[in-house]
Amino acid sequence: MKIHDSSIAASSGPGLARRLGLFDATMIVMGGIIGSGIFMNPSVVARRVTTPFLILGVWALGGLIALTAAFIWAELAALRPEVGGQYVYLREAYHPLVAFLYGWGLLLVIQTGGMAAVAVTFARYFLELTHLPFADWLVAALALGILTVVNCLGVRAGGTLQSLLMVLKILAILALILCGLFLVGARSTSAAVDLTSGTAGFGGALLTSIGAAMVPVLFAYGGWQTASFVAGEIREPRKNLPRALIIGVISVVILYLAVNFVCVRVLGVSGLASTTTPASDVMRLALGQTGARAIAAGIAISTLGFLSQGMLTAPRVYFAMAEDGLFFKSVGQLHPKTHVPILAIVMQGMLAIVIALSGRYEQILNYVVSVDFIFFGATAACIFVFRRRRKAASDDPRETVPRVASVPGHPVTTALFVAVCWLVVINTVYRYPENTLIGIGILLAGIPAFFFWRARNSQ
Repeated sequence: MKIHDSSIAASSGPGLARRLGLFDATMIVMGGIIGSGIFMNPSVVARRVTTPFLILGVWALGGLIALTAAFIWAELAALRPEVGGQYVYLREAYHPLVAFLYGWGLLLVIQTGGMAAVAVTFARYFLELTHLPFADWLVAALALGILTVVNCLGVRAGGTLQSLLMVLKILAILALILCGLFLVGARSTSAAVDLTSGTAGFGGALLTSIGAAMVPVLFAYGGWQTASFVAGEIREPRKNLPRALIIGVISVVILYLAVNFVCVRVLGVSGLASTTTPASDVMRLALGQTGARAIAAGIAISTLGFLSQGMLTAPRVYFAMAEDGLFFKSVGQLHPKTHVPILAIVMQGMLAIVIALSGRYEQILNYVVSVDFIFFGATAACIFVFRRRRKAASDDPRETVPRVASVPGHPVTTALFVAVCWLVVINTVYRYPENTLIGIGILLAGIPAFFFWRARNSQ
C-alpha cells in the first residue's frame, strides 16, 4: 500500500495538468451548487414559513452557513491543495479508512445517485421543449455518455464546457430576476407584500417551521465542496481555489436571494406556496408562454451544467483512492495525451447511466442525506486538527494559510457549522430512520472493502 508522507509538498500528482484558472474554478464552485433546486425550492420554503421576512431570512441564514462552509473549505484547500480535495482532508486529518469511506459513499450513493436523478430531470425538460419521440431514460443516458466523452478529452475541454454552461445558467437566472422586477410589477400589485411584515409570534412552533424550511435551503446551497476535487488541476491552487470558493458562494447567495425576492414580490406568499413551478409562473406572467418555455430551457441548461460539473470533479476522488492503493490501479492511470484519469471518468459515467436506466435513483437519493452531512461535519472538524498541527509546526510551509482563506470567527463559527451538520443528521435519523440506516449500512460496507484493498496492495 502506498504510504503518504505529509511533510512532502503538495503536488498535482504525476502527470495531472494545471490548466484551470480562477474563473474556471469559480464556475466549478457555482456549478456544483446551482442545479434545478433554486427554480423550484422557493415554493417549498414558502409552505414552511409563511411571511416574506421569514422566507428571505431563511435563505439569508442558509447563505451565511454556506459562506461559513466556503471559508472552512478555503482554509482546507490552502493547507492541502491536492487532487481529491475533501478526500485528502479526511485522510490527512484522521485516517485513510475515513477518507476511503467518503470515496466509497461518493461512488455508490452520493454522486452517482444524484447524477442519475439530475440526468432524468434534464431529459424530462429537454423532451418537454423539443417534443422528440424518445424515452427520458434514453436522453438521460445519452447526456451522461456525451459528458463522459467530453471530460475524457482533457480537463481543459471539461472545464471549458462547464464554464460555458455556468455562464448560461447565470444568464437564465438573471433573466428571471430582471423579468420579475421590471415586467410584472404592474400586473401583480395585489400580490406584492411588505417584506418587513410577519415577524411577530416568535416561539417554539416558529422555530420548528424555520428548522423545516432550512432543510431544502441547505440542500440548495450544497455542492461547494466538489470544487476541491480538482485542486490538482488548478493553477496556483493555494491562492485560486480559496478565492474561487469564497467568490463563488457569495455570488450564489446574491443570486438566490434575488430569485426569492422576485418570487415573493410577483406571486405573493400564498401564490408562491401554492405552486410547484415558481420560476415558470413568474416568467409566464412576464412573457406569457414564451417566458415559460424560456425558463424551462434555462432549467434544462442548469441541470446539464450540474451534471457536467459532477463529471468533471468526482472522478478525481477515485483517482486519488487508486493513487493511495485503495482502489483498482488502473483507475489511477492518466492518459498520456489528455492527462486525465479516463477510467475513473468512464466508471463514474457508466455507473450513473446504469442507475438512470434502472429507475432506482430516487431510492438511492433517499440514502444521501445522512451520509453527505456526516462527512460535511467531519470535514469541517479537520480545521481543528490542522490548526493544532500548525502550532506544533509553525515553520512548515504546508501549515501556512493566506489571510483570505482563514476562517473568520474560528473556533466558534467552525463549531457552529459542525453542529448544524450533526443536527441535520440527527433530524434525518429521527424523521427517516429506515433510509438513514440503509445509507449508513452502505457506508459501513466499505470497511471490509478498505481492508481488502489495503491487503491486496500490500502484497
